[in-house]
Amino acid sequence: MRIVLLASGEFAVPTIRWLAESEHEVALVVTQPPRPSGRGRRVAATPVEQMAKELGLPTVGVEDVNSTDVVKRIAGIGARVGLVIAFGQMLGDELLRATQGGCINLHASLLPKYRGAAPINWAIANGEERTGCTVFQIVRQMDAGPILLSRWTSIKPEETAGALHDRLAAIGVDAVRESLALFDQEELPTGTPQDPREVTMAPKLVKRTGFVRFDRSARSIVNHVHGMTPWPGASAGYHSRDGRWEKVILTRVRVADAPIAPDASTHPSGTIDERLYIAAADGWLELLELKPSSGREMTWPEYVNGRRVTKGDRLATPE
Repeated sequence: MRIVLLASGEFAVPTIRWLAESEHEVALVVTQPPRPSGRGRRVAATPVEQMAKELGLPTVGVEDVNSTDVVKRIAGIGARVGLVIAFGQMLGDELLRATQGGCINLHASLLPKYRGAAPINWAIANGEERTGCTVFQIVRQMDAGPILLSRWTSIKPEETAGALHDRLAAIGVDAVRESLALFDQEELPTGTPQDPREVTMAPKLVKRTGFVRFDRSARSIVNHVHGMTPWPGASAGYHSRDGRWEKVILTRVRVADAPIAPDASTHPSGTIDERLYIAAADGWLELLELKPSSGREMTWPEYVNGRRVTKGDRLATPE
């Protein structure tokens, strides 16, 4: 089957590898143009462009996928369907009509839950026990089209958004394989409408989204830290009793096995006790790993020894 792939992010890379070895013909890979990235702001091609060129697939980077020239080029290919994965641009009506079967999207949630830009992060941060991948027919409303199929998986204890991203990217290959098979039939698939009563949103993350509030339950803090890892990072400020302060990124934490909840009068939220546990609203946190703003990621004991952390020091939401 001849397809057009519109993709940019790492989430699409396992699917591209599979497509290159499959019976399908990837007639064109459309991606975002190279942009500055990383600390040095060096201009770099998208992960999709790098992989597509390595595999010898025809590739084009476009600022506006809905421009007349791009739509005409895609329409002229005569593709059966357009496959969209972590592309980064909205598709207009003319582009949706540029292939015989329209465009389908691989999304990293069990739609209609977690429509939007950050479904993996919010599923973990909100304490979901399972998530998955959904392939749906694209319509003008964001992530609202009929569902072709879904694949689900349990979210592992203490799994970060980064680890779950990689697992779902692999699961997505199977979802795409089975979805494209539906377009091998003479009649195009119609899918199943999403239930609007089940819709939840997964808005775009910004740096402030990662800020940790220690006046929440211990479990919700753990979920938040893992949902914000590796980006935007679960940010907190370390404050010592002798006036030292440092910004840190929490990367791994768990609910401590401590049956007695902290007394807010003696251990306000964020306070570190003699066990080096951190007080939450209803229990204690055991910090496992963190990254100081000026150094490498390290274990909590390494940080404690290096910064002389003691009882009465605290962690707080960044100011």
